[in-house]
Amino acid sequence: MIEIYDTTLRDGTQGEGISFSLNDKLKITKKLDNLGVHYIEGGWSGSNPKDTLFFKKVGSVKLNRAVVTAFGSTRRANVSAEEDTSMKSILDSGADVATIFGKSWDFHVMEVLKTTLENNLEMIRDSIRFLRSNGLRVIYDAEHFFDGFKKNADYAMQTVEAAQSAGAETIVLCDTNGGTMPFEVSNIVEEVKKRTTVPLGIHAHNDGGTAVANSMMAVKSGVVQVQGTINGYGERCGNADLCTIIPNLKIKLNLDCIADSQLKNLTRVSRYVSELANLVPRNDQPYVGKSAFTHKGGAHVDAVLKNADSYEHTNPESVGNSRRLLISELAGKRNILSKAKEHGVDLSLAKTKEILNTVKSLENDGYQFEGAEGSFVLLLKRALGEDNPLFDAESFEVVIKKDHKGITANATVELELDGKRVIASSMGDGPVDALNRALKDVLTPIYPELKLIRLTDYKVRVLDAKSGTAAKVRVLIDSSDGKKTWSTVGVSTNIIEASWNAILDALEYGSV
Repeated sequence: MIEIYDTTLRDGTQGEGISFSLNDKLKITKKLDNLGVHYIEGGWSGSNPKDTLFFKKVGSVKLNRAVVTAFGSTRRANVSAEEDTSMKSILDSGADVATIFGKSWDFHVMEVLKTTLENNLEMIRDSIRFLRSNGLRVIYDAEHFFDGFKKNADYAMQTVEAAQSAGAETIVLCDTNGGTMPFEVSNIVEEVKKRTTVPLGIHAHNDGGTAVANSMMAVKSGVVQVQGTINGYGERCGNADLCTIIPNLKIKLNLDCIADSQLKNLTRVSRYVSELANLVPRNDQPYVGKSAFTHKGGAHVDAVLKNADSYEHTNPESVGNSRRLLISELAGKRNILSKAKEHGVDLSLAKTKEILNTVKSLENDGYQFEGAEGSFVLLLKRALGEDNPLFDAESFEVVIKKDHKGITANATVELELDGKRVIASSMGDGPVDALNRALKDVLTPIYPELKLIRLTDYKVRVLDAKSGTAAKVRVLIDSSDGKKTWSTVGVSTNIIEASWNAILDALEYGSV
């Protein structure tokens, strides 16, 4: 059994731009417990009001498996453990398990703590003994251990031995600066394991891009606890990403850590934490990213449809993700056929070739369908003569006015609707909003379901910057009716026209 120790709520919040509310932290705690992690580091009790309040609130949260731990440091150099504020805060947290860190690198002892090497050993022993005497279990984080070991192995080992003798139940070797290489981690863990009797853990940072690899090598070399964060959030370049480590342990090494049923929640948990952190999920994140099992090249799609093992290292459903096949100028006939089948459209070989050529021609003009599936479905239906447009768009006009009151936008649209010419105008926060409002003013009395559709995101990409203001732009619009979401695309040398085309597709697709 490999223990999973999550520090998203403490180390993860040290990442730039990340700040969880108290309610966020309690919600994430429940999600992590459902995922099956063994330990959840709740924060540094006493360091700030939010973390202090978290420990008061989390006691009433029913957890199935996870144990919430309180984080802190060893006592200060010239204060007894009984009088140290960090020690008191840990006791006041009400946690049953304390995780404290201490210095393993002689350089840090002398240059940062400004104390003697022997006093640092006493600080480690005193702190652990004090917490143990008050009934707490103690996990000891040996900060900067790998750097310390490489510079002065004898002293680094003395700090670990001090923690062991004082009663730490697990000693976690930390690559705090994140610059240790995987082969170094393996060698050092094996050496430490020979000289200790307590279980070992690993806490890796990603400054050298090796945090996950270092964690895996540590496990192969004998550690039984892996610390990390959801999505690898953390200070500087982040921590070891548990969303990669957990499936690596389960699927690649066949080691028990969480249940198979819990592993299927991994993608959902990853995206949930991203949402609360207000950070865009990484599409290329292993296992849980949107692109992790996405195929674009025609040869790849053809092979995957014959046998998924040809271009997938594991089953996407095992981690709660799914396979995606993209439509682009790199697509082959199998991409088109597969995507059409996904939407219940049957294509002949001749029609498939025709649609493929259309896609490639449009993408040459600047369109991109891999992120605009709504527009692609409409392209399919139009090619088959199966589309049923709500209206014919005749013209539009947008007037932007700036005065001492600010900027206003007014849009007028002219449509042919049920054989009648209809004109409507509407004000909006900007030209796109005004166009959308004007269209809905005309359409919703006849198609009330369109009231539910709202634009949720709007992106503009300049396609040829060298052309200056005459450059083509691509507009991608995300829409939702509260139940489903879809994306549509428009391209033009005029940003308003590109937006208009994307809005028209959004409304037509949403009415299907």
